[in-house]
Amino acid sequence: MREKKSTFGKDRRRKHHHWLVTVFYADGERFGRVYTDHDKATRFAERQKRSPVVKTARVTQIS
Repeated sequence: MREKKSTFGKDRRRKHHHWLVTVFYADGERFGRVYTDHDKATRFAERQKRSPVVKTARVTQIS
């Protein structure tokens, strides 16, 4: 039985993806935070969107 091949191929250095949460504020400021868990990144973005000073929050995969 063959082992399941990961999306990273044979690169053994990287074991997980990185997700960048960028929060854009109404005054033009930006804030970024990196997560290795997509679920935690999404929950953080949703939590930030509830604030009245946040215009938008975006989750992007960076690796």
